[in-house]
Amino acid sequence: MDNQPFNPLHGLTLKVIVTELVEHFGFERLAQEFKMKCFSDNPSIKSSLTFLRKTPWAREKVEQFYLKNKLAIRG
Repeated sequence: MDNQPFNPLHGLTLKVIVTELVEHFGFERLAQEFKMKCFSDNPSIKSSLTFLRKTPWAREKVEQFYLKNKLAIRG
């Protein structure tokens, strides 16, 4: 039974979300958008995931940005 049928992020891992954002926008654009060091100071997928997993408010911002830009990203 699917417990989250109306959650648009259901089935997507944070790694998939961050990877798609980086591939589409790049770290520079993400750093401008979010003003988070994980995207500006020696950025990597791994460091971004570590920060976002520990910081719920930041993860929520990134997830909302992903949803807002989902059509452009997934084309």
